[in-house]
Amino acid sequence: MDANVKQHYLADSPPTVVRLEIKHHFDNLKDKNLRKYAHYISRAAFEGTRVTLRQVSPESEPIYDLILALHRACDGKWPELAQRTNVSDENLRFFLEYSAQFLGNCGNYKGFGDSKFIPRLPVDAFEALASATPETKAAFEKANTTGGGIYETSEQSLMHLGYPEAGHMTTYYPDSPSITKDEITAIGDFFEQKGMPLENTRLRKTSAGDFELLLASGVSNPPARDRDLGDVSSFNLDGGLKGKKVTLVFGDHKEEMAKIAHSVKQAGLHAANDIQKKMLDAYALSFGAGSIEAIKESQRLWVKDQKPVLETNLGFVETYRDPHGVRGEWEGFVALVNLERTRAFGKLVDSAESMIPKLPWGKDFEKDKFLSPDFTSLEVLSFQSSGIPAGINLPNYDDIRQNLGFKNVSLGNVLSAKAPNEPIPFIPEADQEVYRRCRDPAFEVQVGIHELLGHGTGKLLQETAPGEYNFDVSSPPISPVTGKPVSTWYKPGQTWSSVFGAIASSYEECRAECVAMALSCDFSILQIFGLGDGKEDISNEAGDVLFASYLSMARAGLVALEFWDPKTKKWGQAHMQARYSILRTFLDAGDDFVKLSYTKEDLSDLEIRLDRSKILSHGRPAVEKYLQKLHIYKSTADVEAGKALYDDITSVDEWWGTALRDLVLKNKIPRKVFVQGNTVLEGDEVILKEYEPSLEGIIQSFAERGV
Repeated sequence: MDANVKQHYLADSPPTVVRLEIKHHFDNLKDKNLRKYAHYISRAAFEGTRVTLRQVSPESEPIYDLILALHRACDGKWPELAQRTNVSDENLRFFLEYSAQFLGNCGNYKGFGDSKFIPRLPVDAFEALASATPETKAAFEKANTTGGGIYETSEQSLMHLGYPEAGHMTTYYPDSPSITKDEITAIGDFFEQKGMPLENTRLRKTSAGDFELLLASGVSNPPARDRDLGDVSSFNLDGGLKGKKVTLVFGDHKEEMAKIAHSVKQAGLHAANDIQKKMLDAYALSFGAGSIEAIKESQRLWVKDQKPVLETNLGFVETYRDPHGVRGEWEGFVALVNLERTRAFGKLVDSAESMIPKLPWGKDFEKDKFLSPDFTSLEVLSFQSSGIPAGINLPNYDDIRQNLGFKNVSLGNVLSAKAPNEPIPFIPEADQEVYRRCRDPAFEVQVGIHELLGHGTGKLLQETAPGEYNFDVSSPPISPVTGKPVSTWYKPGQTWSSVFGAIASSYEECRAECVAMALSCDFSILQIFGLGDGKEDISNEAGDVLFASYLSMARAGLVALEFWDPKTKKWGQAHMQARYSILRTFLDAGDDFVKLSYTKEDLSDLEIRLDRSKILSHGRPAVEKYLQKLHIYKSTADVEAGKALYDDITSVDEWWGTALRDLVLKNKIPRKVFVQGNTVLEGDEVILKEYEPSLEGIIQSFAERGV
């Protein structure tokens, strides 16, 4: 790998470290039972830290152990350790920067971007630092020789997560370099036909060519009554895998899952109501016995637990990092409700039924009845994952979402966390003031619409059982895209993820982002958030926020190029691929609605010029035309047309992938690393311990978490 390419993979220097501010809200939580509930669910979430690490790369868990061992070796007195091992101040700083970024991403691949990052300090300096004790010396040796190690960059393909057959890194298919995409698909289809989702699994190909489906569970041999497929432990495969078999192997992440199940049971002793108790019982069954049906039951109950004081969720949730898009990464969170902001979101929920008809697809492609969700503004107490989002729409199971409903949450203290004096490249000087002033309210509006009316809308046309349909199959709906009756739909057992596969996550994020872009132009929605008087006026305060929203999306689409890998021709982040496609939609809207303006050959003065007077006349119609296709292809399971559309609009040519991408990399702003507090049980009291928003602070927080 040449030096310039390698430079791109160096850890941020410095990373942007901010504290997730929660003390004020936690201090106002007086109820001892609620505090204990929050404590035990937080424990359960963080007890999955090593699961997440193992889902990133083979070396991530050993690197984690190395960082904690070095902290123990000096009790957090890092300058003393550097002096003792003759390591320079600069190299110590580089180590701390790498460690903070590693912990913030829960692994050595970016949680937002899926590319590997390596330390800036030379390997001999890292080795010297780790020579402090026999424990740290052994930990360094293990971390640097397991998997791709700390420093390995020679294999370009291994610098990104993806399918094994393409040479990419993945631990969802452990010890299986020869497993193919077709084999993964065939086994996925096999279990889909049996009605068994695969979020809590990994898949291994044996030396004999058979397969093992590894299920995360706290016991190795759960009783048949607790298993999704009863007492059958192996199956003979057919089709292209005829003659091969797949065996169910329980006990993946056994130690961690047992601890999680125990903490969940402890939380159940402090649940606020019967629904929560039953939900936690279902969680405990799932994490103990490996049942995905139990986790689905927990989500059915979670949706019914409306307006709790504390909001939580646990499990193998998002499937972005599995190259096949079906296996979930462990995550869990606990958050406190912000009542003031929740009231605004409640008004948005109340307006939903009047807003949905404004979307460009008609009632045939929309749920028969909008299932009014719980939409809450939360302040995060604990969030264990490879990256904390700004908003969430759960559960991810379409059958629950369509039949029972869903919840939307906006994470207020994530949205508001900022580093001081943060530069904003590519925004013209004339637009900087309005952009800085309005980007937070613009993002809050965008997140609200994205989660509620983006992910929360849409009907999947389905053959729900052989010969049974959720639409009139004798007179199929007319597609607004083609003007003809639809001819494709979901067959029994098929899901959105199983049909659209690897592009499903990014495609759906794009659909939701487009809904946000379209409906944020509705000034009655802006009024709900306290912006303007509901009258259409692009020049007032609401117009400023709308302008900031469109400008922010255009900028996000440009900086998304950081997450495009020109060597593998692969996008590394679902949301950024989506935002790139929306920028391309803006640019194609015509009449110079959006243009990339520059005068210098090296593009160093490039700015995004967005004509705010054309947002309603050019921007919104262009987005709605794109959104209509995205939605109809999803609704009708038309993966052929959907994939062709999405692959085309997210393709990156030479100029975008080289000249523009190089410019983006030169101007990139490090992604935030959040320092979270810990809850500690002291006698009958739960105490919140906070840490300094610093490199040392985030390491200390993990060291004292004890997971």
